[in-house]
Amino acid sequence: MGDTATVSEYTVTGMVCQHCVSAVTEEVGAIEGVTDVQVDLAAGRVRITSTGPLDRTAVRAAIDEAGYEVVG
Repeated sequence: MGDTATVSEYTVTGMVCQHCVSAVTEEVGAIEGVTDVQVDLAAGRVRITSTGPLDRTAVRAAIDEAGYEVVG
């Protein structure tokens, strides 16, 4: 059995600078199972790689905690 990574993407509003990227990366990276967080500041997208499916509520809460909002 190999490890199967799960990738999910979210559109996030309010991110405008490198501090925003750091805040979102830190909060989302703290979710259990998350192995990588990539923030595309220009597109307003957050791409999360994890060891399995993530609870969307937990992701939304982490992004909210960082001070931003998930769209959709």
